[in-house]
Amino acid sequence: MDLPYLIETAREAGRAILEVYETDFQVERKSDASPITEADLRAHRVITDRLRERYPDIPILSEESTEQVPYDIRRQWTRFWLVDPLDGTKGFVKRDGHFTVNIALVENERPTMGVIYAPVLDLLYHGVDGESAWKTEGGVRISLPVPRIVKGDGVVIAGSRFHPTPEMDVFLEEQRSEHGRVEFMAMGSSLKFCLVAEGVADLYPRFGPTMEWDTGAGHAIANAAGRKLIRLGSEEELRYNKPDLHNPGFIVR
Repeated sequence: MDLPYLIETAREAGRAILEVYETDFQVERKSDASPITEADLRAHRVITDRLRERYPDIPILSEESTEQVPYDIRRQWTRFWLVDPLDGTKGFVKRDGHFTVNIALVENERPTMGVIYAPVLDLLYHGVDGESAWKTEGGVRISLPVPRIVKGDGVVIAGSRFHPTPEMDVFLEEQRSEHGRVEFMAMGSSLKFCLVAEGVADLYPRFGPTMEWDTGAGHAIANAAGRKLIRLGSEEELRYNKPDLHNPGFIVR
C-alpha cells in the first residue's frame, strides 16, 4: 500500500475540513442525534474519491456513507478501508482543534495500517503493523513511542472530553489505589490513541460506545508503536468487520 498517498489523502481531507471550519457553518443532526456538518461530507468525498481512484478493488466502509453495507456482503471482505472523515465533530463544532481525519486499512479483521491527521494542529500520526509508528509535527518526523525523559511514580490516563462515565470514575479510583498518583489527560477524537502510542499516556480506557471507524486508525497506530488494544475484562484484541459495527469497551495500553 502507498502510505504517502494515504497521508496526502488525509491532508487533502483536512484542507477541505478547514475550508468549512473558517466559515459560519451549519450543524445538523443524524438519526442517532450526533452532529454532522458540511465538513464531514466534504472530507468523506475527498477520501472516498481518492481511495477509489487508486484502489478501485478495495471496498470502503465510512461513517458518512449514505447507506451502510449489509453484513451479508461485508462478511466476504478480507480487506477494506475503514474511514471516519471527521472524528470529533463535537470538538469541530466547539472549534477546539481536537478533531481528526481517520483512515485505516483492515485485513482479516485487524487494522494493519492507520493514518490520523489533526488539520488545525497540522499534527500527523501514522503506523504500519509490523513496521513502526510515526508522528510528524512542524515538519519533523519522529518514531513512536518516544521515551520519557523523566517517568515518575503514578500513571497517566487518557480519556474523553465529552463522554464522561461512572465507569471511568471507578477506574480512576482503582488506579489511584494501585499507583498512588494518577494524571488524567482529557482529549477529543482519536488523539487519545496517539497519546498512548507516543508514550505520553500509559492507558486509554473506553467504557462508552464507539463504532469501528472510531477506533480502526488509532488501533493500527497503537499496534505499530508496540501497544495493545484489548477488550475490557479480557486479553482478546478488538476485531473488525463484525456483524454489529459497535465496539465493546476496550483499553489501549
